[in-house]
Parts: sequence; structure tokens; C-alpha cells
Amino acid sequence: MRVGLFVTCLIDVMRPEIGFSAIKLLEAAGCEVVVPASQTCCGQPAYSGGNKASARDLAEKFLREFESFDYIVIPSGSCGGTIKTHYDDLFAGNPGLLSRLAVVKSRVYELTDFLATVVKLENLPAPAAGSFKGTITYHDSCSGLRELGVQKQPRDLLAKREGVELIEMEQARVCCGFGGTFAVKYSDISTAIVDDKCENIHASGADAVVLGDLGCMLNIEGRLRRTGDTTTRVLHVAQVLSGDA
Repeated sequence: MRVGLFVTCLIDVMRPEIGFSAIKLLEAAGCEVVVPASQTCCGQPAYSGGNKASARDLAEKFLREFESFDYIVIPSGSCGGTIKTHYDDLFAGNPGLLSRLAVVKSRVYELTDFLATVVKLENLPAPAAGSFKGTITYHDSCSGLRELGVQKQPRDLLAKREGVELIEMEQARVCCGFGGTFAVKYSDISTAIVDDKCENIHASGADAVVLGDLGCMLNIEGRLRRTGDTTTRVLHVAQVLSGDA
């Protein structure tokens, strides 16, 4: 099974170790993993900002780079959601691109969805020495949950990681306040939302909050640290599942 890993630009720039954890998990599932070196962005920032022309260029670029793979796996619900739910809008009026997209969309999966429902990964990689053990709570990122239906999959996989116990927080499905450009345009509202999220994380008593989208991860971690919490860890689900955290 030949899998194209779309790393995402944010992971590439801010947390490349998440990409390596994703590769480790996919290889543990028996996949041949290819990371196209020319990949960049899915076009989400441009699309959200109203620059459809730039977003369309990036969407076409994505098609060229990934349509040859058996599956395309993405460790980000927001990027996966952009491709599966918004590329149709970008390609509207172009039957050729829409036809190619229809084929590609059926192969696009968020990482935990792919591991849980396609390859049905049973045995997680052996954890590294000193890897995380303790209690976690899970934040359901908006795009992964609402656009891709990702909720049960990461929890089922996390249950397989020895030494990790999940404690559900209140309002786990509620937005963290990031929302891409929303956090910039409406910073006061965004801050109020992430403050509520941080309160729920603290109330759970968990040692770490785990999630599947780096935008949310950076937003929550940044607010925790700015408000004086230097101990609660903020981890991508791939890091915990791979044993790299």
C-alpha cells in the first residue's frame, strides 16, 4: 500500500517531529510512505481569507503531487477538511478538475481515521525510553470532528497505548478559539474561547491535552503558557501513539 503523507505546512515549519511520528505509525501499519518534497500548503489560509485564486492554484498543485497514491494521509483535520469539503468550491465550473478531485477525495484520510478504519492498526510502535505516561484529556478539533467525522478513532487508538489513561474534559467538542484567521480578526473573542478550553483542561486534572490539529495545539499551548501553566503538556495524537512524546 503506497501512501502519500501530506505533512502540512504548519507541521513542517513549527513541529516537524509530528510528521516523523506519523511516518513511524504508517510504517508500523505496513505502509510504504512517500513524502513528496515539493508539497507546500493545502490552500486553507488563502481560502479562509477570501483569496480563491491563490487557494485554487495550491489545490491544483496538491492534485498533481498526490493523485498517484493509493491513499493520502494527513495528520491534520483542518487540512483534510479543506481538501474534502472545500476543493469542490475552488474547482466549480471545471469538470476536468472536479473529476480528478472526486477520485482523490476518496483516498484522503485524517491520520487516526486511516489507522483505525483502513489499516486497522492493532499494535502500536514500541515507545521510546522516557516517553509520556500518565493521564490525558482529548480536544476534538472543529474541522476533524465536523468535516471528517473524527472523534472515536483517536480515542480507540489511544486506548491501545499502555500507560496512558484518558479522562474526558467537559465540552471536549467545543472550539478552542483558533479558527485560523478568526484568532487574528477577533482576538478578544478567540481569547475568551480558549480561556474556557484551558479551564476545562485544568478541571479534568489530566497531565496532558492531546489533539489532532496543530493550529489548535499551538493556540491552546500558547494560552496555557501565557497564563502561567508550565506543566500541562500539549501533544499531538501522533506523538502519543508513536511513543515519541
